[in-house]
Amino acid sequence: MARIFDVVEYADEMRDEIVHRFPETGAGDFRLGSQVIVREAQTAVFFRDGKALDTFGPGRHTIATANIPFLIDLIGKAFNDRSPFTAEVYFVSMREFPEQKWGTPQPILVRNPGMGLGVALLQGFGTYSFQVSDPQQFVTQIVGATGAYSTRDINNRMRSMLLSKLQDLLGETTEAKNVADLIGLVEELGTGVRAKAQDDFKALGLTLKSFYIESLKPSDKSVEELRGMGMLDMDTYTRLQAADAMRDAAQNPSGGAGLTAGIGAGMGIGGVLADALRQTGRGAEGAPAGAPAGEGPPSVMTPSEAATYLKVAEEDVVAAIKAGELKAKKIGKAYRISKEALDEFLTS
Repeated sequence: MARIFDVVEYADEMRDEIVHRFPETGAGDFRLGSQVIVREAQTAVFFRDGKALDTFGPGRHTIATANIPFLIDLIGKAFNDRSPFTAEVYFVSMREFPEQKWGTPQPILVRNPGMGLGVALLQGFGTYSFQVSDPQQFVTQIVGATGAYSTRDINNRMRSMLLSKLQDLLGETTEAKNVADLIGLVEELGTGVRAKAQDDFKALGLTLKSFYIESLKPSDKSVEELRGMGMLDMDTYTRLQAADAMRDAAQNPSGGAGLTAGIGAGMGIGGVLADALRQTGRGAEGAPAGAPAGEGPPSVMTPSEAATYLKVAEEDVVAAIKAGELKAKKIGKAYRISKEALDEFLTS
């Protein structure tokens, strides 16, 4: 014999649960006169045959044809006022769901005007919060006949919408600003994403309450990823690999041996590294990156200046000198290295 419900309620706090269906499976048997108890921060949506009949706010409500007029036609003349009928009640949490995580599973390609290759790959992460604004619409469009619906069930969909808006906004912003400028605009970008996403959330019966960018930075693997996307030709890729090898050698704690090994691994062929330094590591007229246009490196350098020129640590330069791999002149206790010796070292 079917169970007939006289009291319908869901006392759970619904911290991660957005919607809970009563009963969870099948249809419930209710009577006219049954009580529906709705807790604070809940809304109950009454359904029968897949059609929303009414919405109840917090409080105690009585199921009657007076407050659910559609029941008159649905129940029909064959039933008296106390006869059971089948229906479902969906309890919807109306609280804000904070601290939802988002991140970029794949870096976002953006313009980078006036810097490097003119393009860059950005990665970011942060948090957002949302709230149900139209419970009937949310249940009808998203939940369906699901017994329970949690934040986990919709987070992927919301993250996809947010990342789409972020990518669109970054594309608009980088028409006039480079990546270095973007990193200082995370608050403005967050506000922009929230504004762009509101209509999409509203269509689902939701409101995007906040969107925060906690980190936005260039991808650590930009060269490899750009090549995989077809954004780099082989020549540019090889030169950037050589520059990366120099950077890695500078971080190698083994000193001069690490420098030599790093150069060997990154070069492969003579002249590539020097070309990389000229084309990707310097500004105008062969100047080191960041130097004023027209000011080239000095013809004679200290180990510290040579390290800046090579983009390695000073101790790596000294180690290479002591190993006889880099020509230098010792004056008293100090070394001096000519630019020609450095260029010869790079291309040897």
